[in-house]
Amino acid sequence: MAAAGSERVDEVIPACRSRCAWLAGAVCALVLAAASLVAQQDAKSSTKRPNVLFVIADDLGYGELGCYGQQKIATPFLDRLANEGMRFLQAYSGAPVCAPARCVLMTGKHSGHATIRDNLEHKPEGQEPIATSDRTIAEMLKAKGYATGCFGKWGLGYPGSDGDPLRRGFDRFFGYNCQRHAHDHYPGWLWDDGAKKDLPGNANGKGPIYAQDAILDAAVAFVTKKREQPFFAFVPLTLPHLALQVPDEALARYRGAFDETPYTGKSYRPHPTPRACYAAMITHLDACVGRLLAALEDAGAARDTIVVFTSDNGPTHLAEQVDAEFFGSAGGLRGLKGSVHEGGIRVPLLVRWPGVVAAGKSSEHVTCMQDWMPTFAELCAATTPEDTDGISLAPTLRGDAKAKRAHEELLWDFPGYGGQLALRAGHWKAVVKNLRKDPAAKVELYDLEQDPAESRDLAKEQPERAMQMRERMTALRTEPSFAAFRFGDYAPR
Repeated sequence: MAAAGSERVDEVIPACRSRCAWLAGAVCALVLAAASLVAQQDAKSSTKRPNVLFVIADDLGYGELGCYGQQKIATPFLDRLANEGMRFLQAYSGAPVCAPARCVLMTGKHSGHATIRDNLEHKPEGQEPIATSDRTIAEMLKAKGYATGCFGKWGLGYPGSDGDPLRRGFDRFFGYNCQRHAHDHYPGWLWDDGAKKDLPGNANGKGPIYAQDAILDAAVAFVTKKREQPFFAFVPLTLPHLALQVPDEALARYRGAFDETPYTGKSYRPHPTPRACYAAMITHLDACVGRLLAALEDAGAARDTIVVFTSDNGPTHLAEQVDAEFFGSAGGLRGLKGSVHEGGIRVPLLVRWPGVVAAGKSSEHVTCMQDWMPTFAELCAATTPEDTDGISLAPTLRGDAKAKRAHEELLWDFPGYGGQLALRAGHWKAVVKNLRKDPAAKVELYDLEQDPAESRDLAKEQPERAMQMRERMTALRTEPSFAAFRFGDYAPR
């Protein structure tokens, strides 16, 4: 019995060992397969093209956010965005007014090469269209499979023109086509793709539907839509551009907060408490950004989305309506909207991309709006047009100091407000004004490192540098094809 039992045990043990070896091998194979799957998923995640949410305010000054030193106006969501991303201290708009700034942004060409160099209206509605030869960021990203949407103020081509947003790379458009139409925050209608959408009850600057809120509803619906491809959401809101209009519940926060002189309505609409209204408009802009950030979180898209916030130019110069001195709107810089001095073109710029852009960082990197086309081309695996004037910000955003490139020169070519040119080269800046009246107008020279407020003209002390920079202004620009954007008989002197 014992001998027989021993034989059975001897037979069983090798079989058990064989089965254990097979089981161990199977487990190892499963572990290796799982590890391979995780690695593939990680690789796929690391190469996944990011979404882009680009929000641009209208006439928001360099000093009008808490994260840039503002103390009278609350901007908690934008301050949070700064804490979660990168804050740029030397970022510029492409121009000191709306249309040319947006043209520089969308086409990647500085204002000395851009199609649109000033605001020019086409009756009954819309602005001068960008050229058919211009390629927009939306067209560039759409060609790479991005879903594209524009929500807010367009201003780069009247409805049905070659500059119509639906013809320039956007799948979806909701908002204002025309800048003049956007002067009313309670309009009777907005464009919904190619048709006008009525806003019932809105009339004479009043009504139940605040345009910015309706625009935000459309933008939120777009960024939260379930889709297979990444998205580019361009959100050019019209806050805090005049007229002075804001919902009562937003105004309530600031009612009685400041001494007021009623605005009686020489241009735009009157308002009894202009300071309170203006502050409320900026705080409402901030709340709009907060809604967009929350929508990304709710959709699980926050980590996969590059969020950019900036402004199209400096704060308005209409002092009876917006007290820029009281609010420190330009952040201590000289000039306001319409000026190529720093206050008219230096703008806030915040960028967040979790896991890529380091949180809470400030950057002194000098950048202008034409840089966004090559930046998104690099980050979104697209092809940059050959005629762009921009330099990719991707190394700066990633913190790669070795790969970072900077502009040697930045040019602003603006025929409006008398005709102006400005050139920044390193920390030196040259400005020429009133070129329409005087082609030989004197050049002003400033050292921005020592004098960011441009308070001391050094042209007489350094005439050779001033003349060289004036000559470079001419060398870097091309004469615009459209006569309305020309200086006339301008020539370097």
